[in-house]
Amino acid sequence: MHRSDVARFPRPQPNPTKDIIMTIGIIGSGALGSNVARALAMKGIEATISTRRGPEALAPLVAELGGSIKAGTVEEAASADIVLIAVRWTDLGTALKGLPAWNNRIVIDGTNPVEFLDPNSPDAKDPSNPLAAYGIKAIDLGGRSSSEVVRDMLPGARVVKALNHLDVNVLAQPEVSGGQRVQFYAGDDADAKRAVRQVLEAIGYFPVDLGALVTGGQLSQLPFGSLAATNLIKI
Repeated sequence: MHRSDVARFPRPQPNPTKDIIMTIGIIGSGALGSNVARALAMKGIEATISTRRGPEALAPLVAELGGSIKAGTVEEAASADIVLIAVRWTDLGTALKGLPAWNNRIVIDGTNPVEFLDPNSPDAKDPSNPLAAYGIKAIDLGGRSSSEVVRDMLPGARVVKALNHLDVNVLAQPEVSGGQRVQFYAGDDADAKRAVRQVLEAIGYFPVDLGALVTGGQLSQLPFGSLAATNLIKI
């Protein structure tokens, strides 16, 4: 499930500003959301992180991360200019229910269509599931990409797929081995992609554009995308 290599890519376009002027919200405080928050905090980039359990549940995490990351309600995080969806696929319906209208705001879709299995359940020992040994099961979307499904769940949002293809435990380490960890992204709106690219660059990643949302999203989508779990370092 995990491949690592060193890659050489053309240099990014000049002057991706380090100053993020758009507000950032994170819906979900599990491994994905908290590690992205750590990466933002290391660069002093402000963001609001949220969980359905309420801001009080995030007090230890916020204390760890320092002043640039604050806890808020899910509604507050969803009202930011750029919103990262960082919840498990099976929790999407609950997490996105009753949120403010998206009104052309940018949403980073960090999800993947997998179900995490109870290690004591029959599914975890299903010989027909090649991913059972990893504790996950692929969710059948009827031939659609996860990006298409998420886009349909977020009417009015400009969706960019990113922060989904790497092991979540390395997301807080964008700069490693003397280089930058490659972060794939894809989307249909040029301005939205440009804004997300700026955030990724400010964190310290080396962003690589995979093109349109559906095709690019499928390339990086776990568990079967051809670029899924590919950990490249630009040096």
